[in-house]
Amino acid sequence: MPDSDRIDLALVRQFALALPGATEEPHFDMTSFRVRGKIFATATPDEIHLHVFVDEPEVSTSVGENPAAFEPLLWGRKVRGVRVSLPGAPPERVRDLIEESWRRKALARLVMEFDRAGPASRPGPAS
Repeated sequence: MPDSDRIDLALVRQFALALPGATEEPHFDMTSFRVRGKIFATATPDEIHLHVFVDEPEVSTSVGENPAAFEPLLWGRKVRGVRVSLPGAPPERVRDLIEESWRRKALARLVMEFDRAGPASRPGPAS
């Protein structure tokens, strides 16, 4: 995979923090990305895995598209999101997952502001 097709925590951070109201804060031994204090993604200390909190249909789609890069994120027996193996994940798909998770936690006003700004406001590769 060429470097332009790779994603790492620096690019995840760029995607996440470009979203209105997004912040980065520690969460136990991980880093977390939040909006309104609510976590929409966390990164493991080794910076290899990202946990993105999306609904089960999104998890199933991601795993179906690329099971080497995506797997269900379980909390007990319940699916809470998708676990992303960054070295094998397509950057544009990770960006879309981060945005979807952010939308689930953000205030409607922030989502409208983001949508009004249009595609130019989205960092990174185009979908």
